Amino acid sequence: MSNTGLIIEERSRDIGDFLVGRLIPFRKKRMVGPFIFIDHMGPTQLGPEKYMDVDQHPHIGIATLTYLLKGKITHQDSMGTHQVISPGSVNWMVAGKGCTHTERTPQKSRDHKEVFTMNGYQIWVALPKHLEDIEPEFHHIEANALPHWSDQGAQYTLIAGQGFGKIAPVPVHSDLFMIAITTTEAHTFIAKGNIKGEIGICIVSGSISACDQTITAGNMLVSKIEDVCTVKIASDSHILIFGGEPFPEKRHIFWNFVSHSQEKIENAKVQWKARQFPKVANDTSYVPLPNPPNFKK
Repeated sequence: MSNTGLIIEERSRDIGDFLVGRLIPFRKKRMVGPFIFIDHMGPTQLGPEKYMDVDQHPHIGIATLTYLLKGKITHQDSMGTHQVISPGSVNWMVAGKGCTHTERTPQKSRDHKEVFTMNGYQIWVALPKHLEDIEPEFHHIEANALPHWSDQGAQYTLIAGQGFGKIAPVPVHSDLFMIAITTTEAHTFIAKGNIKGEIGICIVSGSISACDQTITAGNMLVSKIEDVCTVKIASDSHILIFGGEPFPEKRHIFWNFVSHSQEKIENAKVQWKARQFPKVANDTSYVPLPNPPNFKK
């Protein structure tokens, strides 16, 4: 990997009960392939006095991918979905022309007054220009349905897209990949011939070595699209590798709205303020449009 000048540290922000480590967008790198936004949720402890309650909020122009390492979340959306996501499984919500959803600690955990750790990633994948206005849809893929394999001290899971001659069952809309790697001994990851496009490497735990540097947990590296990326992963590490072919058009982002068209984003603002988006059944919560009006991620 020759792009040593682009090592991205997580930057923390407070959204209430959660300290979120922002990975992308970043001022030097707005997207990695079609991936436009990654938030690290946790790790944080939840229990009787502290729950996850993300009220009803909208999305356009993206698919959201929720991938948990620990804990559980109940997802509900305006398509009528009610799904509990557990570690290792994948929630894939295609917002398309517009939908709303909530994310909350499951009722069972509240009733049993469980104390548990929440840790995971919320990921946004921009849709191709010609698919930004498709009908919303939702897919849940259990962990055991994802491709898993081992290679010289490393365990691989293909979370989404394709790579290493395998295809994940998540119904993606562009050329992309997202791979989890855990190691029990030092391992060399080789991208050439195995994945295509821009490459981002998120270090969940442990460390990697690249270009004679050791990079530790809480950082992300981005490889240039033309680079042939080879990195050494330390033993007892957990890595997420993601990316793919970039889109030819720039993407605009405001709050939860993503599009190649600024006009579409402005229209979405108006519709959300007027409460014209589809609603989650039996949920009256509402997250207002952020102020000031020029707020951008």
